[in-house]
Amino acid sequence: MEKVTYQYLGLMDYQQAWDYQKELMQAVIQRKLKNRHLSPDHPEFQQQQHYLLFCHHPPVYTLGKSGSSDNLLLNQNQLKQAGVSFYKINRGGDITYHGPGQVVGYPIFDLDLFFTDIHRYVRSLEEVIIRTLADYGIQGGRIKGFTGVWLEGTGGSDPNRKICAIGVHLSRWVTMHGFALNVNTNLKYFNNIIPCGIQDQDKTVTSMQQELGKKIDTEEVMAKLKYHFAQIFGFEFKNSTPTHPTASELGDPNKA
Repeated sequence: MEKVTYQYLGLMDYQQAWDYQKELMQAVIQRKLKNRHLSPDHPEFQQQQHYLLFCHHPPVYTLGKSGSSDNLLLNQNQLKQAGVSFYKINRGGDITYHGPGQVVGYPIFDLDLFFTDIHRYVRSLEEVIIRTLADYGIQGGRIKGFTGVWLEGTGGSDPNRKICAIGVHLSRWVTMHGFALNVNTNLKYFNNIIPCGIQDQDKTVTSMQQELGKKIDTEEVMAKLKYHFAQIFGFEFKNSTPTHPTASELGDPNKA
């Protein structure tokens, strides 16, 4: 069974988190390449490392490599006035928002040691979120043709609601980027973008707080996410850093 190192990074600037992901990804790739021609009992063989990072970001919009800048509805001056950063990044998908009240997860996994199927990987990430939502009585699911986790509406004034965005990048079957689950997120920030480039009138965004009508314990959500990750991917946690977010780390999601 594979071992995964869990790290809680707290409230971290997006660029800093992106750089850290790239650093870990390159280390995993280099270890993979070094091990390629070695047997497991060779003295230079090193057990592969996998990481699961959880964090929160100050307000930021990120645009995936297949996205359109037209889906950002603010110019540079407006972004500055709103106190929001903007990055074009190398994950799949279009534009989304990260900010306080969200749990952002970045798995750095060597899929050669799990399964080499990108569609299965994305579906597995969705399943982690679906099972976590189910622990709170929220019925999450999938909509054909749209990545992420959704709550199905009945139509009209009850639209389909996206509660978790997913975008990934792989190199040599090593993953980076991941998911953003809206827990206590200030949804007003989504008004400044066309989320994921989706303009359908029957689709919008939501959060766990919005659906349940109360603030959710983010630390508890992270613990449940960790459990379902281990169950679905079939690994054990090698070690963990404490998951005790402070109020300053979580930020104030309602501060626009």
